[in-house]
Amino acid sequence: MNAIQSTYAEKTHGLSSVLVFLLALGAGLAAASIYYSQPLLALLGADLRTSTGAVGWVPTLTQLGYALGILLLAPLGDRYDRRRVIVIKAGLLGAALLLSSLSPTLGVLLVASLALGLVATLAQDIVPAAATLAPETQRGRVVGTVMTGLLLGILLSRVVSGFVAEHFGWRAVFAAAAVAVLLLGLALWRVLPRFTPTSRLPYGQLIASLFQLWRQYPELRRAALAQGLLSVAFSAFWSTMAVMLHGAPYHLGASAAGAFGLAGAAGALAAPLAGRYADRHGPARVSLMGAALTAVSFAAMFFLPALSPQNALWLIGASTVGFDLGIQVSLIAHQTIVYGLDPAARSRLNAVLLSSTFVGMSMGAALGNGLLAQVGWTGVTTLAVVAALGALALRLRTPSHSDRA
Repeated sequence: MNAIQSTYAEKTHGLSSVLVFLLALGAGLAAASIYYSQPLLALLGADLRTSTGAVGWVPTLTQLGYALGILLLAPLGDRYDRRRVIVIKAGLLGAALLLSSLSPTLGVLLVASLALGLVATLAQDIVPAAATLAPETQRGRVVGTVMTGLLLGILLSRVVSGFVAEHFGWRAVFAAAAVAVLLLGLALWRVLPRFTPTSRLPYGQLIASLFQLWRQYPELRRAALAQGLLSVAFSAFWSTMAVMLHGAPYHLGASAAGAFGLAGAAGALAAPLAGRYADRHGPARVSLMGAALTAVSFAAMFFLPALSPQNALWLIGASTVGFDLGIQVSLIAHQTIVYGLDPAARSRLNAVLLSSTFVGMSMGAALGNGLLAQVGWTGVTTLAVVAALGALALRLRTPSHSDRA
């Protein structure tokens, strides 16, 4: 095993393709865990005999748990061997998914959802690990490739979840995911090199240093706030889409709702290209392009009421490609920016960026479900457009020299 680890660790012209693949797969499976429930809300409500509003807390608590996990657990990658952190979290995530599959009541499922979100931050230990192993000249490309796995996991999770639930039941979704994560953790334990910790701070000081980094780097604040706003829009759409399509005039099931993840997956495939463009032309420019594309894509859905159901579904699909691409491109650009600020604090910088992102996700899920119930789909669309325009305004304020961040 030491020979295998040495082979991966001593690459001088880039990472082994096998290791990059496993990192991308691990990031994808971990991130997918957060989103399996979204196409299942109608099925969960019926099986657990609870209201739409109550079952909406499942994705909300998962996103909140993820935000807390990033804030409280992700910084450990700077303090301890990242390989050890990754393997332990993979085991805990498998256990949380298994508990979700066995939940007899909504209360147990809510507890499992919060725990699942906490340890699904495994994905955000894997991304800094890839950035650390990659040569500086290839960092954008390598991070983009691993992020492709993460983003495809997010988007395809809905497709897989909807299909499996419709044919085998919603519990099978979480059980199968548990097995996949546990096997992945075993594979990463075998092939990942050990990482030398970059900080010796005690846990309390390690967490306190997050606020110091926030104050120290204006570009970190700008990136975190912009990505947080984009995440509000992203989560408001995906956390309400299944319920919206289940009702009139569409009357579609969980698998149809999940299938829209395929449209978003097309955008995720552009992630490595975004990383290469950021390496060559600067990540700030890429983030501006991503925010603009997101705002335009969400705004297009204001035309849905004027279209027939069939044409409306085509527009939703096209908009999904656009805004998923825009949000993913922005995330890769923002990660490239913050990873370059302080190499010794990459896990903590990533924790700040992703904490903002998943606080935005949690807010988007809560606000989106509330607006869908009170105002309808137009309210969700309005929220998404306003949030995306806010992110665009923040990126327009970026100084030109930040392109070299």
